[in-house]
Amino acid sequence: MSKFHSGDTGRLAASQLSSFGQLQVNVVSAGNNYPISGAVVSIAYGETPSDTIEEVTTDLSGQTEQIDLSAPPLEYSLEPGSPKPYADYTLTIRAPGFETLVISGSEVLPDSLSIQPVRLIPLEPGTPQEEAVDIPDHTLYGEYPAKIPEDEIKPVSDSGEIVLSRVVIPETIVVHDGTPSDSSARNYYVPYVDYIKNVASSEIYATWPEETIIANILAIQSFTLNRVYTEWYRNKGYDFTVTSSTAYDQKWIYGRNIFESISWTVDEIFNNYLSRPDVKQPILTQYCDGRRVSCPGWMTQWGSQSLGEQGYSAIEILREFYGDDMYINSAEQISGIPASWPGSNLTIGSSGSKVRQMQEQLNTIASVYTAIPSLIADGIYGENTQNSVREFQSVFGLPVTGVVDYRTWYKISQIYVGVTRIAELN
Repeated sequence: MSKFHSGDTGRLAASQLSSFGQLQVNVVSAGNNYPISGAVVSIAYGETPSDTIEEVTTDLSGQTEQIDLSAPPLEYSLEPGSPKPYADYTLTIRAPGFETLVISGSEVLPDSLSIQPVRLIPLEPGTPQEEAVDIPDHTLYGEYPAKIPEDEIKPVSDSGEIVLSRVVIPETIVVHDGTPSDSSARNYYVPYVDYIKNVASSEIYATWPEETIIANILAIQSFTLNRVYTEWYRNKGYDFTVTSSTAYDQKWIYGRNIFESISWTVDEIFNNYLSRPDVKQPILTQYCDGRRVSCPGWMTQWGSQSLGEQGYSAIEILREFYGDDMYINSAEQISGIPASWPGSNLTIGSSGSKVRQMQEQLNTIASVYTAIPSLIADGIYGENTQNSVREFQSVFGLPVTGVVDYRTWYKISQIYVGVTRIAELN
């Protein structure tokens, strides 16, 4: 079967986009992260960026509706060596008082919801009128350097190589967008959860089996937390946590879209990583695609997809590649969060200090995201609280249940911290 390379999007659009995926664009101000309502999003095929095929406008939460867009057949993303499995789209986002943003290469997979985050820069005298973001090929389709092998467990000594005494989920990852020695590459400060979602959306396909997605996300998180725990780059004199180079770390792409199925999974398991008996540090779980590159002893991404199709669970997939002594661990601490998860779901009939705290945080968020109803912080989980939670979940891409489960609790905390810090700065 012939392979279509980047640049073939027009031919794919004409002859092979026989399925559909969905796209939602979320627009905020780069100045304060507040949602921008009334932003106009023009959508075009990647090969014909001047020919608009859809135009939508953001709501009070800075979000567009979910738009159906053409995509290649599902089977392209389930078999290595197939034609390009996603369609490229060019998005042009305009809003009064902001620079126009043009995003090239936003990916749409069949039967999947793609979420394109957008941060518009406020217009100031002397600033450019337009910014451009170019999303390169997905790692499973494009050509990227193979990972340089490393020991999966770093030596522990008195020299300061290991800085942390316990595994902590960091609030922010500092990503160096290039190789370690490239001093011209920019550093980006990225919330940890957002970093994992970006890498997973760059490294695997959202159409893969759920257990395969979980296994790959666990490997990505464990690799990242090993870099954090060992202060790997800082101990070498660098001022960042990780790079975006596939030769040294994992692929992170500035401005790329993420996928709902990947986002939901990360929100559910973001505090997990992989361990071996009697080893304190998260394991540096290296991997490769298993098609262009072989990597004995590491997980192969296409191999994990095949095992998921055969019904293997996530831990079974991981042990198939890394050995039977690998197990899933949980971090002892999550940085930047006002209070930890209460241990059980909050729902109708719940009451107490945890409910009141959650209500207070929701009210603060509602002052910025005005589609979320405000409520009385009385510590009693009634219908008004349920309605506010449901709207929050809808705005921030969570399953709309009206129940504050683990991922909803931490998403509320994450958004609350962001909103309050911005208020303090202003």
